Amino acid sequence: MSNGTNRKDIQIGIEVEVVQKHHQRSGELTEGIVKKILTNSPTHPHGIKVMLEGGVVGRVKNIIE
Repeated sequence: MSNGTNRKDIQIGIEVEVVQKHHQRSGELTEGIVKKILTNSPTHPHGIKVMLEGGVVGRVKNIIE
């Protein structure tokens, strides 16, 4: 598994684990398929922000190979 701080590692349709804004303190992860990449910059220290197919928005913590 690789972390989600580089935008080039994330493509639409891959499976990832994200942390939602309201789960940042607990670190609770949500698994899903990337529907849309919301971060425009090539890297982000806290993870690239994505929208999953279910509509959940969060920052990528792990890319599931």
